[in-house]
Amino acid sequence: MSNLSKEPQIVTKNISDNSEKLISHGKPKLSWQSTFAGLKHRNYKLWFIGQIISLFGSWMQMTAQAFFIFELTHSPAFLGYVGFANGLPSWLFMLHGGVIADRFSRKNILIITQTIMMLLAFVLAFLTFTHIVQPWHIIVLTFFLGVANAFDAPARQAFVNELVPKEDLLNAIALNSMMFHSAAAIGPAVAGITYAVLGPAWCFVINGISFLAVIYNLLKMRFDQPTTKKIINKSVSRDLMDGLKYLKTQKQILLIMFIVSFSTMFGLSIATLFPAWAVKILHGDAATNGLLQASRGVGAVICSLVIASSSKYLARGKVLVFGLASLPFFMIIFSLNSSFILSALILVGVGAGIIAVNNMANGLIQTLVSEEFRGRVMGVYSFSFFGFMPIGALWIGTMAEQFTSPTAIMINAVILLIFTTIIWFLSPRLRMND
Repeated sequence: MSNLSKEPQIVTKNISDNSEKLISHGKPKLSWQSTFAGLKHRNYKLWFIGQIISLFGSWMQMTAQAFFIFELTHSPAFLGYVGFANGLPSWLFMLHGGVIADRFSRKNILIITQTIMMLLAFVLAFLTFTHIVQPWHIIVLTFFLGVANAFDAPARQAFVNELVPKEDLLNAIALNSMMFHSAAAIGPAVAGITYAVLGPAWCFVINGISFLAVIYNLLKMRFDQPTTKKIINKSVSRDLMDGLKYLKTQKQILLIMFIVSFSTMFGLSIATLFPAWAVKILHGDAATNGLLQASRGVGAVICSLVIASSSKYLARGKVLVFGLASLPFFMIIFSLNSSFILSALILVGVGAGIIAVNNMANGLIQTLVSEEFRGRVMGVYSFSFFGFMPIGALWIGTMAEQFTSPTAIMINAVILLIFTTIIWFLSPRLRMND
């Protein structure tokens, strides 16, 4: 599975100008064509098709691997260890991955990273088929998968800007979210059934094969201008420091990234406990775990479609804050129930809230950032998501081990509620952003 402005005064003026334009155009005209506007561009269509197939496989592996780990260890804490191993490389390499995305062809970077991910999936399948797999094998392979992702994510985020013109950028970002979470809605459900019938190894094989789609479509892409970047005579560290100095002046971007980090750590991290929740709370199996993951994906897809349909007319700051506020509400209800149907319905809301936060955050940043620093800024943005996911996984897994899964989710919800209240009162300008 962009740029507002460089000075606060200019940001306010641009927002005001945009608002006047929207008013002059009258009511938004929604249509099927506007919802899928990005797909009229050949390169983006290739990207969309290849990615949705690959992401389907990735969600199958993530779902099967989490349940497989729980079967091997019967430990919620170990679920957190695996999540931590996957995210630790984000702290080590993702900021440098942003520099690489500014220096080299993003297309070529993606071909390399996707190939590495494919090989890692086949190695895990082999170890599982031969019955020699141990929990530590999964942690090591997950770490290397995280390394590949640390270089893949910044290039992937910045690559969208090369696939569509500026007027369709926000639509393409929304379609990216829809593709990711469509796979999240279908992949886990199929993984649960495949796991129950054939075992986890086949889920890993399917994931490995699915990478061929995105690699093939990347090779088929053609650009009017070469996408290879000019390598500057600066060290990677110097380039990184230049990017961080630029980012230091962008207060709006920094605030948005902070929100993404916090919502990931205390909101999205509840997915770490789905396998334990399926078994201990709902008394289910691998299929139950898959359906919980799928329910979250359904909510995200619905929200992504709404955003894609109205991407040119949304008050993005308001949607972001509303999505953030919805998360603790749904999490509290989720922690208090033990019904599968209610759990699934609540997770639809959780998925919608998460996508509202992340999609609006991505769109605002992509419209704010200067092209010169796009890769580095998107590297920091990717870090704000992937870097705090492992900490959240380790935190909530440990809390569930010490107390219970419902208690751990309730604690996270309360923390997120306090944070949302602070953002609401101390950052009113964010709600004004279009």
